[in-house]
Amino acid sequence: MRHNKNFNHLGRQAGHRKALMSNMASSLILHKRIETTVAKAKALKQFVEPLVTKSKEDTTHQRRVVFSYLKQKEAVTELFRTIAPKIAERPGGYTRILKTGFRLGDAADMCIIEFVDFNEAYTLGVTPTAEAAKPKTRRSRSKKTTDAVEDATVVEGEAKKAAPKAPKAPKAAAAKASAPKVAKKTNVGKKM
Repeated sequence: MRHNKNFNHLGRQAGHRKALMSNMASSLILHKRIETTVAKAKALKQFVEPLVTKSKEDTTHQRRVVFSYLKQKEAVTELFRTIAPKIAERPGGYTRILKTGFRLGDAADMCIIEFVDFNEAYTLGVTPTAEAAKPKTRRSRSKKTTDAVEDATVVEGEAKKAAPKAPKAPKAAAAKASAPKVAKKTNVGKKM
């Protein structure tokens, strides 16, 4: 029976679970954001937030306590040097979990766990650029066609200066005439 045992064992024994949390916390501290399952992220949040609170007071004792959990010098240094000054006035809630959907192989619920103060899009209120917001398609909307249209209009303008009696060609026809023909890609012979 597991009455009143209220933390997730993650299907691992104690030593394996401690090593997993230590490695994930070090990766989170060094990279500021990692992708993992929701269950591991929730366990990691409980593991790393007290360590971040300890890092607010930069003493030898606190560094040794944090090192006993993380077991990586680089992670401890990064925590005390860069993360602690940035979160000094925050009373708690140093991490954020953003769900990203389900993993393809086993349909595990995936998420991104990150430090709140290290995501510039959220902290500065900056919206992503228009190009980043556009959905990606398989069809190429490359600059080649727009460059061809601009070149065609420039050449057309020069032709007007040279011979004013030349007939006007529509821009679309000029773009079609100057653009090279591209073969369509098909899915024949590919495994689905």
